[in-house]
Amino acid sequence: MPSSASSALSGKVLQNPAPDTVAHKNVAIWLFSCAALVFIMVVIGGLTRLTESGLSIVEWRPFTGIIPPLNDADWAALYAKYSQYPEFQKVNAWMSVDDFKNIFWLEFIHRLWGRLIGIVFFIPFVWFLAKRSIDGATKWKLWGLFILGGLQGLMGWYMVMSGLVDRPDVSQYRLTAHFGLALVIFIALLWVGLNQYAPRPVGTNGSRRGLQLLCLIVFTALSGGFVAGLDAGYAFNTFPLMDGQLIPDGLYVFDPTWLAPFEDHMTVQWDHRWLAKLTFVLVLVFWWRAGKWDLTSNQRFATHLVLAAACLQVALGISTLLSVVWLPLGVAHQAGAVVLVGTATYAAYKLRRAN
Repeated sequence: MPSSASSALSGKVLQNPAPDTVAHKNVAIWLFSCAALVFIMVVIGGLTRLTESGLSIVEWRPFTGIIPPLNDADWAALYAKYSQYPEFQKVNAWMSVDDFKNIFWLEFIHRLWGRLIGIVFFIPFVWFLAKRSIDGATKWKLWGLFILGGLQGLMGWYMVMSGLVDRPDVSQYRLTAHFGLALVIFIALLWVGLNQYAPRPVGTNGSRRGLQLLCLIVFTALSGGFVAGLDAGYAFNTFPLMDGQLIPDGLYVFDPTWLAPFEDHMTVQWDHRWLAKLTFVLVLVFWWRAGKWDLTSNQRFATHLVLAAACLQVALGISTLLSVVWLPLGVAHQAGAVVLVGTATYAAYKLRRAN
């Protein structure tokens, strides 16, 4: 073959990626899309929580629940069911049917979005399996993700059930578990997607530190779940001091003491504040040390993203506190937590050592 023809053929091969590479990138785009839907789901969940709409639907109907109320009789039946539970009887007895509709629609959208995520995940998953676009190891990871998604639906209903008994509010333990499982699913979708898109990262000295930082960020976010579950953000709305003190009186004054980090409003908020401060300092240290590592431009960009997301989240956290949890800021703060988790996941993946 003439050299010119050989060069042309070589150029053509280079310009057309292998079918396996294209298939892997298609899988990655699908998983990134699912992660984006999970992000939106967490934002809707935060909005539902802050508007106290989450207990407006008192039944769990995984399949028939996709049908909204279609007439006045449907609305009257739903309102009558809601009126039998503590939130209506102790907090919202003033509500008319029209008032009830406002909180109903947000929870309905929240649940409907969860079903949408299941469909967007499952149908392409079956398609990719049929096309043999997913290797054996990845296939089992994705089956695991599918199971986690189903468990998240169960966890959501388990959380709602805790607010339908005596206290007209969900358990902070179940709320945090529900949020934590959402973060696990979000991280896993990103990680598996990144592995499909760029399966052979360049290892660095920061691989372990990136994972450690990600764990700390998730832990701090979970401590925020207890703040939300106890409505602890509506008290002690000053910064940097708390109740006029760096270490306020009454901290860890709870019986039993070991439950204070989970059930005492002051302690829960104080813990979250200091975990957030520690996390931010360690993000700064991580970013500063990363500047001395031999990184690629993509890896260095990943560390910059973590720093930017951490700065934004700190600003949102302080603003949310000082505003006494103004709704837009409260929702933005929850969204910021997921953004920070996402950037930390990206950085941890990019810095990890190749197998």
